[in-house]
Amino acid sequence: MTPETAAAYSLLNAQAVRDRAHRMLALGLDDKLPSFRVDLDRLDDAADLVMTAINKSYPTLAVPFHSRWRHFAPYGMDRHEVLLEYFNDPIARARSEFDLAIISVLLDAGAGPQWRYREPIIGHESARSEGLALASINMFMWGAFSAHRGSGDDFAPQFRADADRLANLDTKTLREGFQVTDQNPLSGLHGRAELLRSLGRLVAQRPEIFACHDSPRPGGFFDYLVAKAEGNTIPAPLILSELLLQFGPIWPSRLTLGGVPLGDCWRHPSLTMADATSGLVPLHKLSQWLAYSLIEPLQWAGIAVTDINGLTGLAEYRNGGLFIDTGVLALRDPADAARQHDVASTLVVEWRALTVALLDRVADVLRHRLHMDAASLPLAKVLEGGTWSAGRSIAREKRADGSPPLKVISDGTVF
Repeated sequence: MTPETAAAYSLLNAQAVRDRAHRMLALGLDDKLPSFRVDLDRLDDAADLVMTAINKSYPTLAVPFHSRWRHFAPYGMDRHEVLLEYFNDPIARARSEFDLAIISVLLDAGAGPQWRYREPIIGHESARSEGLALASINMFMWGAFSAHRGSGDDFAPQFRADADRLANLDTKTLREGFQVTDQNPLSGLHGRAELLRSLGRLVAQRPEIFACHDSPRPGGFFDYLVAKAEGNTIPAPLILSELLLQFGPIWPSRLTLGGVPLGDCWRHPSLTMADATSGLVPLHKLSQWLAYSLIEPLQWAGIAVTDINGLTGLAEYRNGGLFIDTGVLALRDPADAARQHDVASTLVVEWRALTVALLDRVADVLRHRLHMDAASLPLAKVLEGGTWSAGRSIAREKRADGSPPLKVISDGTVF
Protein backbone atom coordinates (compact mmCIF):
# COMPACT_ATOMS: atom_id res chain seq x y z
CA MET A 1 0.00 0.00 0.00
CA THR A 2 1.42 3.38 -0.99
CA PRO A 3 1.54 6.28 1.49
CA GLU A 4 -1.14 8.08 -0.54
CA THR A 5 -3.45 5.05 -0.45
CA ALA A 6 -2.97 4.71 3.31
CA ALA A 7 -3.70 8.41 3.70
CA ALA A 8 -6.90 8.01 1.69
CA TYR A 9 -8.15 5.17 3.88
CA SER A 10 -7.51 7.34 6.95
CA LEU A 11 -10.34 9.61 5.76
CA LEU A 12 -12.93 6.83 5.43
CA ASN A 13 -14.20 6.77 9.00
CA ALA A 14 -16.31 8.80 11.41
CA GLN A 15 -13.38 9.89 13.56
CA ALA A 16 -11.77 11.61 10.57
CA VAL A 17 -15.01 13.51 9.96
CA ARG A 18 -15.17 14.60 13.59
CA ASP A 19 -11.49 15.52 13.91
CA ARG A 20 -11.44 17.69 10.81
CA ALA A 21 -14.76 19.32 11.60
CA HIS A 22 -13.45 20.39 15.00
CA ARG A 23 -10.26 21.66 13.37
CA MET A 24 -12.46 23.81 11.15
CA LEU A 25 -14.36 25.09 14.19
CA ALA A 26 -11.12 25.95 15.95
CA LEU A 27 -10.11 28.04 12.93
CA GLY A 28 -13.50 29.71 13.02
CA LEU A 29 -13.18 30.56 16.68
CA ASP A 30 -9.83 32.19 15.86
CA ASP A 31 -11.59 34.16 13.09
CA LYS A 32 -9.44 32.54 10.41
CA LEU A 33 -12.07 31.20 8.01
CA PRO A 34 -12.80 32.86 4.66
CA SER A 35 -16.59 32.46 4.56
CA PHE A 36 -18.04 32.44 8.09
CA ARG A 37 -17.65 34.03 11.48
CA VAL A 38 -18.53 31.89 14.51
CA ASP A 39 -20.34 33.28 17.56
CA LEU A 40 -20.62 30.65 20.30
CA ASP A 41 -22.51 33.14 22.46
CA ARG A 42 -25.50 32.35 20.24
CA LEU A 43 -25.22 28.59 20.77
CA ASP A 44 -27.71 28.75 23.65
CA ASP A 45 -30.27 30.21 21.25
CA ALA A 46 -29.84 27.19 18.99
CA ALA A 47 -30.05 24.86 21.99
CA ASP A 48 -33.28 26.58 23.11
CA LEU A 49 -34.90 25.77 19.76
CA VAL A 50 -33.73 22.18 19.96
CA MET A 51 -35.12 21.83 23.49
CA THR A 52 -38.45 23.22 22.29
CA ALA A 53 -38.53 20.68 19.46
CA ILE A 54 -37.71 17.80 21.80
CA ASN A 55 -40.32 18.83 24.38
CA LYS A 56 -42.96 19.18 21.68
CA SER A 57 -42.39 15.82 20.00
CA TYR A 58 -40.97 13.75 22.88
CA PRO A 59 -42.10 15.24 26.21
CA THR A 60 -41.01 12.12 28.12
CA LEU A 61 -37.58 12.28 26.44
CA ALA A 62 -38.18 8.85 24.89
CA VAL A 63 -36.49 9.98 21.69
CA PRO A 64 -35.83 7.33 19.02
CA PHE A 65 -32.70 7.23 16.90
CA HIS A 66 -32.38 9.51 13.90
CA SER A 67 -32.88 7.19 10.95
CA ARG A 68 -34.84 6.65 7.76
CA TRP A 69 -37.30 4.45 9.64
CA ARG A 70 -38.91 7.50 11.26
CA HIS A 71 -40.00 8.69 7.80
CA PHE A 72 -41.77 5.44 6.95
CA ALA A 73 -44.51 5.99 9.55
CA PRO A 74 -46.42 9.15 8.62
CA TYR A 75 -50.00 9.83 9.67
CA GLY A 76 -49.89 6.86 12.06
CA MET A 77 -49.34 4.37 9.23
CA ASP A 78 -46.10 2.42 9.74
CA ARG A 79 -45.16 0.94 6.37
CA HIS A 80 -42.49 -1.19 8.05
CA GLU A 81 -45.28 -3.28 9.58
CA VAL A 82 -45.99 -4.70 6.12
CA LEU A 83 -42.55 -6.32 6.10
CA LEU A 84 -43.21 -7.78 9.54
CA GLU A 85 -46.35 -9.46 8.21
CA TYR A 86 -44.69 -11.22 5.28
CA PHE A 87 -41.41 -12.42 6.78
CA ASN A 88 -41.31 -15.17 9.40
CA ASP A 89 -37.53 -15.46 9.19
CA PRO A 90 -35.84 -12.46 10.91
CA ILE A 91 -32.71 -12.86 8.78
CA ALA A 92 -34.65 -12.77 5.51
CA ARG A 93 -36.55 -9.77 6.82
CA ALA A 94 -33.30 -8.02 7.79
CA ARG A 95 -31.98 -8.41 4.24
CA SER A 96 -35.19 -6.85 2.94
CA GLU A 97 -34.90 -4.02 5.48
CA PHE A 98 -31.31 -3.41 4.37
CA ASP A 99 -32.46 -3.34 0.73
CA LEU A 100 -35.11 -0.78 1.59
CA ALA A 101 -32.91 1.41 3.80
CA ILE A 102 -30.04 1.49 1.31
CA ILE A 103 -32.28 2.36 -1.65
CA SER A 104 -34.28 4.96 0.27
CA VAL A 105 -31.26 6.72 1.76
CA LEU A 106 -29.48 6.89 -1.59
CA LEU A 107 -32.59 8.60 -2.96
CA ASP A 108 -32.75 11.03 -0.05
CA ALA A 109 -30.65 13.99 -1.19
CA GLY A 110 -32.47 17.34 -1.11
CA ALA A 111 -35.63 17.33 -3.22
CA GLY A 112 -35.80 21.07 -3.86
CA PRO A 113 -38.55 23.49 -2.78
CA GLN A 114 -41.15 22.72 -5.47
CA TRP A 115 -41.42 18.93 -5.44
CA ARG A 116 -44.35 17.20 -3.73
CA TYR A 117 -45.41 13.56 -3.43
CA ARG A 118 -49.10 12.69 -3.24
CA GLU A 119 -49.65 9.49 -1.26
CA PRO A 120 -51.74 7.20 -3.53
CA ILE A 121 -53.62 5.56 -0.65
CA ILE A 122 -54.90 8.56 1.30
CA GLY A 123 -54.00 11.45 -0.99
CA HIS A 124 -51.87 13.33 1.54
CA GLU A 125 -49.09 15.47 0.08
CA SER A 126 -45.56 15.36 1.49
CA ALA A 127 -42.44 17.26 0.52
CA ARG A 128 -38.70 16.96 0.96
CA SER A 129 -37.33 14.04 3.00
CA GLU A 130 -40.70 12.62 4.12
CA GLY A 131 -42.02 12.69 0.57
CA LEU A 132 -38.86 11.02 -0.74
CA ALA A 133 -39.22 8.32 1.91
CA LEU A 134 -42.82 7.58 1.00
CA ALA A 135 -42.07 7.53 -2.72
CA SER A 136 -39.15 5.15 -2.23
CA ILE A 137 -40.94 2.74 0.12
CA ASN A 138 -44.00 2.64 -2.14
CA MET A 139 -41.80 1.81 -5.13
CA PHE A 140 -40.09 -0.84 -3.02
CA MET A 141 -43.38 -2.39 -1.94
CA TRP A 142 -44.60 -2.42 -5.53
CA GLY A 143 -41.52 -4.41 -6.54
CA ALA A 144 -39.92 -1.67 -8.65
CA PHE A 145 -36.42 -2.72 -7.62
CA SER A 146 -37.00 -6.47 -7.51
CA ALA A 147 -36.27 -9.11 -10.13
CA HIS A 148 -38.81 -11.34 -8.39
CA ARG A 149 -42.53 -10.70 -8.33
CA GLY A 150 -44.90 -12.17 -5.81
CA SER A 151 -48.06 -14.02 -6.77
CA GLY A 152 -51.37 -14.16 -4.98
CA ASP A 153 -50.85 -13.15 -1.37
CA ASP A 154 -47.12 -13.92 -1.43
CA PHE A 155 -45.55 -10.48 -1.75
CA ALA A 156 -42.31 -11.25 0.09
CA PRO A 157 -40.32 -11.99 -3.11
CA GLN A 158 -40.93 -8.46 -4.41
CA PHE A 159 -39.92 -6.79 -1.13
CA ARG A 160 -36.28 -6.67 -2.18
CA ALA A 161 -33.80 -4.98 -4.49
CA ASP A 162 -31.72 -6.95 -6.99
CA ALA A 163 -28.44 -5.99 -8.63
CA ASP A 164 -29.55 -6.59 -12.23
CA ARG A 165 -32.78 -4.67 -11.75
CA LEU A 166 -30.96 -1.70 -10.23
CA ALA A 167 -28.18 -1.70 -12.83
CA ASN A 168 -30.75 -1.38 -15.60
CA LEU A 169 -33.13 1.02 -13.85
CA ASP A 170 -34.70 3.43 -16.32
CA THR A 171 -34.81 7.07 -15.21
CA LYS A 172 -38.43 7.01 -16.42
CA THR A 173 -39.26 4.43 -13.74
CA LEU A 174 -37.92 6.73 -11.06
CA ARG A 175 -39.64 9.75 -12.61
CA GLU A 176 -42.99 7.99 -12.53
CA GLY A 177 -42.49 6.56 -9.05
CA PHE A 178 -41.62 9.98 -7.69
CA GLN A 179 -44.41 11.71 -9.64
CA VAL A 180 -41.96 14.07 -11.34
CA THR A 181 -43.34 16.39 -14.01
CA ASP A 182 -42.41 19.79 -15.43
CA GLN A 183 -44.77 21.27 -12.85
CA ASN A 184 -43.41 19.03 -10.06
CA PRO A 185 -39.61 19.03 -10.57
CA LEU A 186 -37.29 16.97 -8.38
CA SER A 187 -33.72 18.20 -7.97
CA GLY A 188 -31.12 15.77 -9.26
CA LEU A 189 -33.48 13.15 -10.71
CA HIS A 190 -30.93 11.89 -13.22
CA GLY A 191 -28.19 11.84 -10.58
CA ARG A 192 -30.37 9.72 -8.29
CA ALA A 193 -31.16 7.24 -11.06
CA GLU A 194 -27.50 6.92 -12.04
CA LEU A 195 -26.57 6.41 -8.38
CA LEU A 196 -28.93 3.41 -8.19
CA ARG A 197 -27.59 2.05 -11.47
CA SER A 198 -24.06 2.42 -10.12
CA LEU A 199 -25.13 0.60 -6.97
CA GLY A 200 -26.54 -2.26 -9.04
CA ARG A 201 -23.35 -2.61 -11.05
CA LEU A 202 -21.21 -2.63 -7.91
CA VAL A 203 -23.38 -5.20 -6.12
CA ALA A 204 -23.26 -7.50 -9.15
CA GLN A 205 -19.45 -7.25 -9.31
CA ARG A 206 -18.89 -8.08 -5.64
CA PRO A 207 -20.66 -11.34 -4.78
CA GLU A 208 -18.24 -11.89 -1.88
CA ILE A 209 -19.81 -8.83 -0.21
CA PHE A 210 -23.39 -8.84 -1.46
CA ALA A 211 -24.22 -12.46 -2.31
CA CYS A 212 -22.99 -14.57 0.60
CA HIS A 213 -26.38 -16.26 1.12
CA ASP A 214 -28.53 -15.02 -1.78
CA SER A 215 -28.30 -13.66 -5.29
CA PRO A 216 -26.55 -10.25 -5.47
CA ARG A 217 -28.56 -7.59 -3.69
CA PRO A 218 -27.75 -4.58 -1.46
CA GLY A 219 -29.36 -6.46 1.43
CA GLY A 220 -26.54 -8.99 1.24
CA PHE A 221 -24.52 -6.37 3.09
CA PHE A 222 -26.40 -7.52 6.22
CA ASP A 223 -24.72 -10.92 6.06
CA TYR A 224 -21.34 -9.30 5.42
CA LEU A 225 -21.68 -7.09 8.51
CA VAL A 226 -22.93 -9.92 10.72
CA ALA A 227 -19.86 -11.94 9.78
CA LYS A 228 -17.75 -9.11 11.21
CA ALA A 229 -19.66 -8.98 14.50
CA GLU A 230 -17.82 -10.21 17.56
CA GLY A 231 -19.92 -11.76 20.29
CA ASN A 232 -23.04 -10.81 18.34
CA THR A 233 -22.00 -7.16 18.69
CA ILE A 234 -20.88 -4.60 16.15
CA PRO A 235 -19.76 -0.99 16.77
CA ALA A 236 -21.60 1.69 14.78
CA PRO A 237 -18.37 3.29 13.45
CA LEU A 238 -17.49 -0.06 11.86
CA ILE A 239 -20.81 0.01 9.97
CA LEU A 240 -19.82 3.37 8.52
CA SER A 241 -16.26 2.35 7.71
CA GLU A 242 -17.47 -0.71 5.83
CA LEU A 243 -20.08 1.34 4.00
CA LEU A 244 -17.39 3.77 2.89
CA LEU A 245 -15.03 0.99 1.83
CA GLN A 246 -17.53 -1.25 0.06
CA PHE A 247 -19.90 1.34 -1.44
CA GLY A 248 -17.28 3.98 -2.29
CA PRO A 249 -17.19 3.31 -6.06
CA ILE A 250 -20.90 4.10 -6.54
CA TRP A 251 -20.48 7.82 -5.98
CA PRO A 252 -19.95 10.19 -8.92
CA SER A 253 -16.34 10.78 -9.88
CA ARG A 254 -14.99 13.32 -7.42
CA LEU A 255 -11.80 13.35 -5.42
CA THR A 256 -9.55 10.32 -5.30
CA LEU A 257 -6.29 9.80 -3.45
CA GLY A 258 -3.92 6.93 -4.14
CA GLY A 259 -6.56 5.45 -6.43
CA VAL A 260 -9.17 5.42 -3.63
CA PRO A 261 -12.46 7.27 -4.22
CA LEU A 262 -13.11 9.60 -1.27
CA GLY A 263 -16.87 10.02 -1.69
CA ASP A 264 -18.37 12.96 0.20
CA CYS A 265 -14.97 14.58 0.75
CA TRP A 266 -14.00 18.05 -0.43
CA ARG A 267 -11.22 20.61 -0.49
CA HIS A 268 -10.87 23.62 1.79
CA PRO A 269 -7.74 25.80 1.66
CA SER A 270 -7.65 26.54 5.39
CA LEU A 271 -7.41 22.94 6.59
CA THR A 272 -3.72 22.27 6.11
CA MET A 273 -2.17 19.00 7.23
CA ALA A 274 1.32 17.48 7.11
CA ASP A 275 0.47 14.63 4.74
CA ALA A 276 -1.28 13.91 1.46
CA THR A 277 -4.68 14.62 3.02
CA SER A 278 -3.89 18.32 3.46
CA GLY A 279 -6.85 20.46 2.51
CA LEU A 280 -9.28 17.51 2.46
CA VAL A 281 -12.50 17.60 4.48
CA PRO A 282 -14.42 14.28 4.78
CA LEU A 283 -18.13 14.63 5.59
CA HIS A 284 -19.82 11.41 4.37
CA LYS A 285 -23.33 12.69 5.04
CA LEU A 286 -25.44 10.18 3.10
CA SER A 287 -23.20 7.30 4.21
CA GLN A 288 -23.61 8.28 7.86
CA TRP A 289 -27.36 8.73 7.39
CA LEU A 290 -27.33 5.20 6.00
CA ALA A 291 -25.21 3.91 8.90
CA TYR A 292 -27.74 5.35 11.36
CA SER A 293 -30.53 3.74 9.34
CA LEU A 294 -28.94 0.26 9.41
CA ILE A 295 -28.63 0.20 13.21
CA GLU A 296 -32.24 -0.76 13.88
CA PRO A 297 -32.50 -3.60 11.32
CA LEU A 298 -29.40 -5.10 12.94
CA GLN A 299 -30.94 -4.71 16.39
CA TRP A 300 -34.25 -6.21 15.23
CA ALA A 301 -32.30 -9.22 13.98
CA GLY A 302 -30.66 -9.67 17.39
CA ILE A 303 -27.31 -7.93 16.73
CA ALA A 304 -26.21 -5.46 19.41
CA VAL A 305 -24.87 -2.16 18.07
CA THR A 306 -22.45 -0.27 20.31
CA ASP A 307 -20.63 3.10 20.27
CA ILE A 308 -23.43 4.86 18.43
CA ASN A 309 -21.93 8.16 19.58
CA GLY A 310 -18.90 7.25 17.50
CA LEU A 311 -20.85 8.47 14.46
CA THR A 312 -21.06 12.22 13.89
CA GLY A 313 -23.81 14.70 13.19
CA LEU A 314 -24.98 15.04 9.60
CA ALA A 315 -23.59 17.81 7.44
CA GLU A 316 -26.83 18.77 5.73
CA TYR A 317 -28.88 21.90 5.23
CA ARG A 318 -31.41 21.55 8.10
CA ASN A 319 -28.74 21.11 10.75
CA GLY A 320 -26.52 23.68 9.08
CA GLY A 321 -29.41 26.08 8.57
CA LEU A 322 -30.14 26.01 12.30
CA PHE A 323 -26.75 27.56 13.03
CA ILE A 324 -27.01 30.26 10.38
CA ASP A 325 -30.58 31.17 11.28
CA THR A 326 -29.76 31.47 15.00
CA GLY A 327 -26.65 33.56 14.36
CA VAL A 328 -24.08 31.01 15.52
CA LEU A 329 -22.68 31.26 11.99
CA ALA A 330 -22.63 34.53 10.08
CA LEU A 331 -21.62 35.01 6.47
CA ARG A 332 -18.69 37.35 6.01
CA ASP A 333 -20.34 38.54 2.82
CA PRO A 334 -24.12 38.81 3.43
CA ALA A 335 -24.66 38.83 -0.35
CA ASP A 336 -23.68 35.14 -0.34
CA ALA A 337 -27.15 34.37 1.01
CA ALA A 338 -28.67 35.33 -2.34
CA ARG A 339 -26.12 33.53 -4.52
CA GLN A 340 -26.15 29.91 -5.65
CA HIS A 341 -23.22 27.83 -4.45
CA ASP A 342 -21.69 24.68 -5.84
CA VAL A 343 -21.49 21.85 -3.34
CA ALA A 344 -17.70 21.80 -3.79
CA SER A 345 -17.31 25.52 -3.05
CA THR A 346 -15.18 26.62 -0.12
CA LEU A 347 -18.23 28.26 1.45
CA VAL A 348 -20.38 25.10 1.39
CA VAL A 349 -17.56 22.81 2.57
CA GLU A 350 -16.82 25.22 5.42
CA TRP A 351 -20.50 25.43 6.39
CA ARG A 352 -20.94 21.67 6.42
CA ALA A 353 -17.80 20.99 8.48
CA LEU A 354 -18.74 23.67 11.02
CA THR A 355 -22.18 22.08 11.25
CA VAL A 356 -20.72 18.72 12.30
CA ALA A 357 -18.61 20.28 15.05
CA LEU A 358 -21.41 22.55 16.30
CA LEU A 359 -23.80 19.59 16.57
CA ASP A 360 -21.38 18.07 19.09
CA ARG A 361 -21.40 21.37 21.01
CA VAL A 362 -25.22 21.54 21.04
CA ALA A 363 -25.43 17.95 22.24
CA ASP A 364 -23.15 18.80 25.18
CA VAL A 365 -25.33 21.79 26.10
CA LEU A 366 -28.50 19.68 26.04
CA ARG A 367 -26.98 16.92 28.15
CA HIS A 368 -25.90 19.48 30.74
CA ARG A 369 -29.37 21.04 30.86
CA LEU A 370 -31.15 17.68 31.09
CA HIS A 371 -28.65 16.10 33.51
CA MET A 372 -28.06 13.29 31.03
CA ASP A 373 -24.90 11.74 29.67
CA ALA A 374 -23.89 10.67 26.18
CA ALA A 375 -25.16 7.15 26.80
CA SER A 376 -28.67 8.29 27.75
CA LEU A 377 -28.82 11.10 25.18
CA PRO A 378 -26.63 10.01 22.27
CA LEU A 379 -26.14 12.25 19.29
CA ALA A 380 -28.50 10.03 17.28
CA LYS A 381 -31.34 11.18 19.58
CA VAL A 382 -30.24 14.82 19.59
CA LEU A 383 -30.45 14.80 15.80
CA GLU A 384 -33.90 13.20 15.81
CA GLY A 385 -35.31 15.20 18.71
CA GLY A 386 -33.83 17.56 17.69
CA THR A 387 -31.60 19.68 15.60
CA TRP A 388 -33.13 18.60 12.30
CA SER A 389 -36.65 19.58 13.40
CA ALA A 390 -35.43 22.85 14.92
CA GLY A 391 -33.62 23.70 11.69
CA ARG A 392 -36.77 23.10 9.69
CA SER A 393 -38.90 25.07 12.14
CA ILE A 394 -36.77 28.21 12.12
CA ALA A 395 -36.42 27.99 8.33
CA ARG A 396 -40.20 28.22 8.07
CA GLU A 397 -40.21 31.24 10.38
CA LYS A 398 -37.49 33.01 8.43
CA ARG A 399 -38.59 32.18 4.87
CA ALA A 400 -42.07 31.64 3.50
CA ASP A 401 -41.10 28.52 1.55
CA GLY A 402 -39.11 27.01 4.44
CA SER A 403 -35.99 26.86 2.31
CA PRO A 404 -32.51 26.74 3.85
CA PRO A 405 -30.59 29.99 4.35
CA LEU A 406 -28.10 29.11 1.59
CA LYS A 407 -28.80 28.05 -1.98
CA VAL A 408 -26.75 24.97 -2.86
CA ILE A 409 -26.68 23.48 -6.36
CA SER A 410 -27.53 19.79 -5.92
CA ASP A 411 -27.04 16.83 -8.23
CA GLY A 412 -29.09 14.56 -5.99
CA THR A 413 -26.13 12.63 -4.57
CA VAL A 414 -24.73 14.74 -1.70
CA PHE A 415 -27.30 16.08 0.78
